[in-house]
Amino acid sequence: MNTAPLQGKVALVTGSTGGVGYYVAEKLLRDGATLILNSRTAKSGEPALAKMKEISPNVHLVLGDCGEKDVVLRVAKEAAAITGHIDILVSSGAQGRVPPKPFADMALDDIVEAYQSRFFPRIFPVSAALPYMREKGGCVVLIGTDAARHPTPGESVVGAVGAGVILMTKALAKEFSRWNIRVNSVSMTLTSDTPSWDRIFGGEAQFQSKLFTKLSEKFPSGRPPSAEEVARVVAFLATDESAQVTGQTISVNGGLSFGGW
Repeated sequence: MNTAPLQGKVALVTGSTGGVGYYVAEKLLRDGATLILNSRTAKSGEPALAKMKEISPNVHLVLGDCGEKDVVLRVAKEAAAITGHIDILVSSGAQGRVPPKPFADMALDDIVEAYQSRFFPRIFPVSAALPYMREKGGCVVLIGTDAARHPTPGESVVGAVGAGVILMTKALAKEFSRWNIRVNSVSMTLTSDTPSWDRIFGGEAQFQSKLFTKLSEKFPSGRPPSAEEVARVVAFLATDESAQVTGQTISVNGGLSFGGW
């Protein structure tokens, strides 16, 4: 069994200093990849970098908000300059600046902000990293949401963004096949060990807490997935073990179906 399936690969993981992005980055690093962490600020980036260096010295940090078009171009350029190319891109992070709420309670500015803060940080890194992936090929993994698959109260815009990610996954997989670049996405549900979990159940948002408390009782296994379990699926999609998997969205939802609850 190959204990370092990503040896020699360079992985850029955006939004990787907390939550699922952090667990994904750690898993890729343990699997042998040269890792480029990304954070908006040094305050969150430096502690994550220090922890990762305890695992391997082959880790670097590039700061910048990947939801800003000029910044994300710099992030990709700096990441590629470290080794000369990027083999793996995992587009994570993108915390929405507007929490889930009923559509009727959203002002027009809320709708714009909710969409832009969730969608652009997800797809901008793909465009920015593409020039550094074309020559050697590679893979892209987008982190999405199961709210795209089933209507969830209060998540109309969140689900619409997620549906856009699923469609982009299929379309980009077709377009990028000419460069031997695979594109897949991982669709999440309520997931433990994440900042979202803390916000939901930390008493900051009563609507979310009530909504997701009801949801948490529906998991067939008796518990929601963990961020580490999501990371394992992302890592699989980044390795040659999934060489014939592209254009797909895999739900890591513990068997939960939102339909009818």
